[in-house]
Amino acid sequence: MPPLLALPFPAIDPVAVAIGPLTIKWYALSYIAGLLGGWFYARRLVAIDRLWGAGKRPSLDDIDDLIVWVALGVVLGGRIGYVLFYNLPLYLNDPLEILAIRNGGMSFHGGFLGAVLAMGLFARSRNLTPFNLFDLAAVTVPIGLFFGRIANFVNGELWGRIAPDFDYAVVFPSGGPLPRHPSQLYEAATEGALLFGVMAVAVRVFGFRRPGLLSGIFVLGYALARTFCEFFREPDRQLGYLFGTEGWRTGGITMGMLLCVPMALVGIATILLAARGVTAPRESVSKRPDPARTDPT
Repeated sequence: MPPLLALPFPAIDPVAVAIGPLTIKWYALSYIAGLLGGWFYARRLVAIDRLWGAGKRPSLDDIDDLIVWVALGVVLGGRIGYVLFYNLPLYLNDPLEILAIRNGGMSFHGGFLGAVLAMGLFARSRNLTPFNLFDLAAVTVPIGLFFGRIANFVNGELWGRIAPDFDYAVVFPSGGPLPRHPSQLYEAATEGALLFGVMAVAVRVFGFRRPGLLSGIFVLGYALARTFCEFFREPDRQLGYLFGTEGWRTGGITMGMLLCVPMALVGIATILLAARGVTAPRESVSKRPDPARTDPT
């Protein structure tokens, strides 16, 4: 029997704006809000001198150009990641379906790798320290994660596991008659709002003086938050549970959990390397004083 306070899914049209044949969905607006919010916040952080060390920092013009590179990296990486990690047999049978992004199917882990590659290439083209760009992204990405998960809830997708004893479960239209965890909101709260707060504190305490430190904190924090939320989120239908059945005690590991393992390891390693100064840019030999040419007087 469903719990007394189980909530029906709110009737929210996934289309935010419709003008004739032109439609703009909330999901698209969430991407725009995340990118613009991150761009605005990054520009403010770049302008605060006390946060930066002696190395070269990105200019405001760099931030303006970087947003285009990151957007392409997120979209292409997110789509390719979903194809490879979550539904490869389907797309091998129908390769043209890869281009049908309107039907959904984006992977955060793929988008993360795409954004990292885009920032690395951008840093190389502008002679910037890649870890400085990664750190800026680490502080701003939770904004996009928050809006993206809210859009998932509005669309009634990526819903949670069946929760018959949870008073505030939600009956999703495409999730069957039983109430489920609103896991999209859990992810918005942890991967988005909570992680944003953690990164805001970290940037005030550490600044960007140890390149890579903020990146490591974000990657580790996301891996932990996502793994926690995976215990409430229904796994993708075509994959189900890996190595077992529902619940960690019986080995019910999901693809999201599995992909977070290397993320957590990379996050820990990056924090340790940044704390030891390994990721800091090295002063070029040409700029160092030549002892043989130094006048002792």
